[in-house]
Amino acid sequence: MPSLPVPLPGLDLPEDPPGLVPINDRCCLQTWRGRRLVAVAGILIANYALGDGAAETMAMVNLVETGAATQVEVARAFDCSTRQVRRHQRQRDNGAPASSRRRGRKPGATGVVRLKAPDIRTVRRLKEADVSNREIARRMGVSETAVRKLLQRMGWKPSPEAVQPALPGLLPKPAKASPPSTSSVAETPSETELPEPCPPTLDRDPANRCFDRILARLGALDDARPLFKSGLRVPRAGVLMALPILLRSGVLAAAREVYGSIGPAFYGLRSTLLVLLFMALLRIQRPEGLKEHVPAELGRLVGLDRAPEVKTLRHKLERMAKLQRSERFGRELARLRAEARGDALGFLYVDGHVRVYHGKHRLPKAHVARMRITLPATSDYWVNDKHGDPLFMVTAKANAGLVQILPEILAHCRELLGERPLTVVFDRGGWSPKLFAKLQADGVHVLTYRKGNTADLPEKKFKLRKARIDGEVVEYWLNDKTVKLKADGKVLKFRQVTRLKDGHQTQVITTRRDLSAVEVAHRMFSRWRQENWFKYMREEFLLDALVEYAVEPDDPERSVPNPERRRLDKEIAAARQEVTRLQEAFGAAAMDNVEAKRPTMRGFKIAHGKLGQQIRAARTRLDALMARKATLPTRVPVGEAVRDPIVKLAPERKRITDLLKMVAYQAESDLVALIRPHYARAEDEGRTLVQAILASSADLEVTPDELQVRVAPLNSRHRTKALSALCEELAKFPAIFPGSRLKVTYAASLQGP
Repeated sequence: MPSLPVPLPGLDLPEDPPGLVPINDRCCLQTWRGRRLVAVAGILIANYALGDGAAETMAMVNLVETGAATQVEVARAFDCSTRQVRRHQRQRDNGAPASSRRRGRKPGATGVVRLKAPDIRTVRRLKEADVSNREIARRMGVSETAVRKLLQRMGWKPSPEAVQPALPGLLPKPAKASPPSTSSVAETPSETELPEPCPPTLDRDPANRCFDRILARLGALDDARPLFKSGLRVPRAGVLMALPILLRSGVLAAAREVYGSIGPAFYGLRSTLLVLLFMALLRIQRPEGLKEHVPAELGRLVGLDRAPEVKTLRHKLERMAKLQRSERFGRELARLRAEARGDALGFLYVDGHVRVYHGKHRLPKAHVARMRITLPATSDYWVNDKHGDPLFMVTAKANAGLVQILPEILAHCRELLGERPLTVVFDRGGWSPKLFAKLQADGVHVLTYRKGNTADLPEKKFKLRKARIDGEVVEYWLNDKTVKLKADGKVLKFRQVTRLKDGHQTQVITTRRDLSAVEVAHRMFSRWRQENWFKYMREEFLLDALVEYAVEPDDPERSVPNPERRRLDKEIAAARQEVTRLQEAFGAAAMDNVEAKRPTMRGFKIAHGKLGQQIRAARTRLDALMARKATLPTRVPVGEAVRDPIVKLAPERKRITDLLKMVAYQAESDLVALIRPHYARAEDEGRTLVQAILASSADLEVTPDELQVRVAPLNSRHRTKALSALCEELAKFPAIFPGSRLKVTYAASLQGP
């Protein structure tokens, strides 16, 4: 779309613009600030300077040839004769390539003759329903000109209520305001009464948002207002069931507080976040997945004529990434989650997740446990609550280990939880008695596996312990005792709980002495919930997806192991092997020595003098390598260690998408919790059922103040019954669709597919 020759943010069009000439009910011509603008149905098709005859001729010919206006209407608006308009057309045809010249048609051959009496009745009914000529032509399979001429023959005249509102400065101003429509959002009280700002709109057709797109282009719109229309069996509309939970999570409010706005756009911050959240819930795992879906169908779920496509969505993520606020966004989401789920944060589970990198850039390596190999990767450390739901994540610098990153993680936890008691649970990667003592002094308890080889305890020292924890009965064969560990020359006392299972003993170390042994064991072994969460997120949400390929400079002063020492280690190992080989040869020669021939050692050395010289030379070389290694520093700045540019993967886009996937998972968990009392197999099939509900179709019915969602029944009676119960539970959490004034209500449809 052509842009106006003025700064967009400062554009101020008058309500009654001078120089406005209507061409017909769909087109207009305006002279403004030394330029001439031509609009068709609110779309700007020409923007040229006064006196540009070639551009004006092109605009006149385009209006006629596209069927937007007749020759008479164009001649009257541009103050010329119809003969001149026809001459412009002939000149255009003569100057164009033969393949693109306009071919002559017989008078009346516009497609109207193909419309029979039933079709004419259909056209009349569609016009009464305020459907545009273009949409009617598409449905009837004829040209838009045919529909317009048919309406002229029928004597059709739109009522004043059906006239679309005009864009100030481009189209005529309507005589009076349009009444509320049942197929779109109606005008309601002021925005101050709403939890979410409700942007203005000039569109009334939810399937045609041309006016709002022009406003966004002119810099007068930050985010398009959602407009819905009623429909049956709207694909994937069941995802709207997650809307109350997403609003309760505060993700949109947090994003609005952190990011504010991402610039004048039709797809603003709110629309972009809703699309990304719904994509995660619908298992559209990355922006490229939008290519496999119809934009118009996905757009109906967020109240837009079409969802943003891949390039647009990437552009929005890039705008958010440039603000460098993802860490603040993550902290705000964690704070909101901690306020809502504070009772589940007494035990926090910390574990690292390694994202393997297969690109061309040189990145630090990390051990990938699931692949049992060391590869270039990026390490993220996630913190989950006692139910396994994620709370926040921290990206480690240069794949730092858990011992190095744990103090930073606990600092974030203290910001969230204050001085309340806290127990952190992790695996052997965080083993450090020195760190345990420091954390205990800071009021943080630890719970982890014991690292190292220790002698097994006699089986007679184990006792069967039972308890009910979180509504679940657990039992273990346990031994509980105090052990001593050394740290910096000091002897520290810790509690050790050992579990016996199938002859194997698992030792758990903790600083908690107020818990029973069975609860210590249960909390430690519940760490597998976090492992299962990683697996679920990799498979269902594609947590390891590479969202962007960009890199950014890393700290060149970051300390890394000295690569020269690593190279010397290889040479030292080879030198030792050479010494060993020569010594073995010398020993073998001594065993084979005939005493009658060489009865003394001196004679043996003289006979094997060459071999002795080789041994002495090899030892000398080994000693020189060892001495050289001793002079080298253990660690050096990475800028001195490698010649390649010191880079790391740009973290912003990845962190934003991971946080939104985290919120989507939390919403799934909350929906499962709501459905658990009404579904017997919720523990085994709860998430599968929620996925089926979110991916199902639904009927949408729009009233002036409500968006009614009737979800299609599921494949069995007991699952549909659970769906109805979920709708009743969601009724307890009133939700206004973000950016609109529509209250969203839910029900299960009684009719089968």
